[in-house]
Amino acid sequence: MKRYAFEQLKAWKENPNRKPLVIRGARQVGKTWLMREFAKECYAKVAYISFVDTPDAKNIFEGNYNLDNILLGLNVLTNVQITPNDTLIIIDEIQECERALNALKFFKENAPDYHIIAAGSLLGVAVRQKQFSFPVGQVDFLNLYPLSFCEFLDAIGENKLSELILDKNWAVLQNFQDKCINLLKQYMFVGGMPEAVKSFAENKDMAEVRRLQNAIIAGYKEDFSKYTESYNVPKINAVWNSLPTQLAKENKKFTYKDVQKGARAREYEAAVEWLTLTGLVYKIHKITKPDLPISGYEESSAFKLYMIDTGLLCAKAMLDAKTIIEGNKIFEEFKGALTEQYVLQELKIKDNLPITYWGTDNGTAEIDFVIQDKDMVIPIEVKATVNLKAKILASYRQKYNPIKAVRTSLAGFEENNGLFNIPLYMIENLVEK
Repeated sequence: MKRYAFEQLKAWKENPNRKPLVIRGARQVGKTWLMREFAKECYAKVAYISFVDTPDAKNIFEGNYNLDNILLGLNVLTNVQITPNDTLIIIDEIQECERALNALKFFKENAPDYHIIAAGSLLGVAVRQKQFSFPVGQVDFLNLYPLSFCEFLDAIGENKLSELILDKNWAVLQNFQDKCINLLKQYMFVGGMPEAVKSFAENKDMAEVRRLQNAIIAGYKEDFSKYTESYNVPKINAVWNSLPTQLAKENKKFTYKDVQKGARAREYEAAVEWLTLTGLVYKIHKITKPDLPISGYEESSAFKLYMIDTGLLCAKAMLDAKTIIEGNKIFEEFKGALTEQYVLQELKIKDNLPITYWGTDNGTAEIDFVIQDKDMVIPIEVKATVNLKAKILASYRQKYNPIKAVRTSLAGFEENNGLFNIPLYMIENLVEK
């Protein structure tokens, strides 16, 4: 399976100022697979430990951070003679061992020739809620997400089509418009979780895809109980279970009353934070003034919550596979929320891209997403079909006069006086990485 993050790993390896690398991402997005594949292709040897599979590995990091002793312990535990530059040290589930996390600082300062990658699905929770210390400035980061639409195309053998999309070759792509839309329907249902994509690529069995999606969701729910305080578990479950309902509303602003009748923010804020820190939900804040920097205009109490993956959203909402063959119905489900979910996933791949949404004070008008690309503030209106009428976007442009505005839909590419209509299947190319 091809992951575009592989190229980022290669660039990290060749960087003379390389620091230990921490890969962040929710469970089941493929962190361990990516690290092992990278080691197999780019290193002579790999020394792998996981603090979940081998809890005793924590003993290696006890003491005074003597790197000679740590390396000796890793040699013995992995049965690999670790040497600088040609061995990749992989430390998986590093959130289980705070001292291993802090040891990365000493490798950066005293042994930079050793190549180390660490990964942690619940690292954000450990740092924020368990108050782990963190080697700030001493590590590099790579965020891993579910497969993008183009990665999905590569996985199912449509490499040439993904190349056309990434090359922005609209002149040729317009000849394959219907095919792109049909494949996008499949992606919306399958989603980008590697296990589900692999299964679909091999046997095209939607029932098996749904079984795997439900298993992933069940695994997440087990994490709710294992990795947070018991009193917070019911609240996390309640927020998580409310997401399809929240996104089915015309106004998709997250409201606590849709979690439980009479619920108040102070009762559920910690649950929302926990889900956000694990990467299982994306929190997108509202702005009322689209100015630079957009993060400076975010309203902390007004936000939308999206799930990590379109396929998992379909599974939680129990959408049947027949939706992918019933015209363009899948794009319209939940009042277009699946389509918004998809667009957000494609935008999230661009690391550190500020993403918000715009709304009026009285809530009568809303732009689905507003992003900051360098010195531009770009509004993005998401349309679930080929209908290009966008009165709110027109009003927004008239009021704020943005240099660039985007309308993404099932219609073809078009540019008219700063308004770009970008097909949904090309939205990954909205901005450069």
